[in-house]
Amino acid sequence: MEALKGIEPVHVIAARFEVHPTQVTAWKKEIADRLPELFGKKTDHDPQAAAEREKELYRKIGQLQVENDWAKKKVAELGL
Repeated sequence: MEALKGIEPVHVIAARFEVHPTQVTAWKKEIADRLPELFGKKTDHDPQAAAEREKELYRKIGQLQVENDWAKKKVAELGL
C-alpha cells in the first residue's frame, strides 16, 4: 500500500521491509492491476448457491460443536 501511495521511493520501502525493490514493484503492479476485481461488484451472484453454501456451513458448525463438546467431556473425564 505504501508503494501505491507513492509517499516514499520503492527502494526505501524495500529496505524497511527487507525485500528486494523488484518484489515491491511487482506487488505494486499486481495490486494496481487487481483493484477493479477486488472492489468491483460481482454480477454473477447466485442466491440459491449462496443459500446452499450457508446451509452446508451451518451443518458443519453444528458438527464441530458436537465434536468439541465430546472432546471437552472426554478431557474432563480424564482429569486433564
